Amino acid sequence: MDVIIIGAGPIGIACGIEAEKRDLQYLVIDKGPIVNSIYRYPLNMTFFSTSEKLEIGNVPFLSHGNKPTRTEALEYYRRVVKQWGINLKLYSPVRDIKKEGDGFEVITKDGKYKSKNIVIATGFYDFPYPLNVPGEELQKVMHYYKEAHPFFDMNIAVVGAANSAVDVALETQRKGAKSVTMIIRESKIGDNVKYWVKPDVLNRIKEGSINAYFNSKVIEITEKKVKFKSGDKELEIENDFVLAMTGYQPNFNMLKNVGVKFKKDVFQTPNYDSTNMQSNIEGVFLAGVVCGGLKTNKWFIENSREHAPLIMEYILKNN
Repeated sequence: MDVIIIGAGPIGIACGIEAEKRDLQYLVIDKGPIVNSIYRYPLNMTFFSTSEKLEIGNVPFLSHGNKPTRTEALEYYRRVVKQWGINLKLYSPVRDIKKEGDGFEVITKDGKYKSKNIVIATGFYDFPYPLNVPGEELQKVMHYYKEAHPFFDMNIAVVGAANSAVDVALETQRKGAKSVTMIIRESKIGDNVKYWVKPDVLNRIKEGSINAYFNSKVIEITEKKVKFKSGDKELEIENDFVLAMTGYQPNFNMLKNVGVKFKKDVFQTPNYDSTNMQSNIEGVFLAGVVCGGLKTNKWFIENSREHAPLIMEYILKNN
């Protein structure tokens, strides 16, 4: 096989399309369904990007509003995969990657595959940042959010101040949560919060329908309460659920296991050649969000779609 692509998100699919265009032998492998990260987004999520910026493979993406929804995106990427006939192996977690001669052996739950090259396009959504506090293991603590219904008439604590946290706070408040409290490490709502949402959450905080504690940090979670430090004070509130929207990080272990090295920066940015996306290991390419390390807001679908043709053109010329 010429190339194995690990990750069936939009950028992994884009890599499959570019391999298909060049008649390369390829396989796209994922531990879940296609675009698993988008599938795990909240049911009512709206993208920041416009639909044309999410397009891959020259397949038009038409949405009903100015910004596409999660449901529209899932439908779109299913259509792209069908139209291009992408060669997929889904629900097949990668257990190991071994160097073998001038190629690689990728070991999955379902079997072993040999390839001259591999592309790691695993995104960042599978590894949430932990709070690292007593009680985080309780079932009431969640790092993913789907919809507001389960939190009706409940006391909710939302940890974080970026897009996910703001969306969760607003939706649970509107859908009948008894109380919604935001516990925010920073001194303000995040600068990158969607421009049409930010005034809404600020107004809800101002009127008191959402409680917000800035410069604050959770220190303990119990079955019925959350303890946190806000400035110099230790506070405690009644609580039924903690929705920890603290962000996510890439699968660094997979990168390290194949020998990818990292820059000496706080973001753990992996080394790669921006002209062809090849890492310091010959035959190992990086694509999409994973290229930014911990800076997961550097690469999006719209600005990393171009990784796919760079990689596949290089593989075609050097195979």
